[in-house]
Amino acid sequence: MSKNKWPVWKREDKSIVSCTEKIKVMKENFDEINQLMQDAFEDGLLMEVSEEQMKTVFEEIIHKLNNPYKKS
Repeated sequence: MSKNKWPVWKREDKSIVSCTEKIKVMKENFDEINQLMQDAFEDGLLMEVSEEQMKTVFEEIIHKLNNPYKKS
């Protein structure tokens, strides 16, 4: 990732998303997700939940994401 923290966003065809407003929204969304995940992770550690288990559950959540816009 770049110094801006998040990657250059690309479309399925590998072209770069260059719209400033879209990039701003993606940055805000991922900053928020990052903070929420960090907070949940720290809460779990304070409650003595296994670090490895929490990371596994985070990965499971990601793998269950559904694309409602997928073309058939």
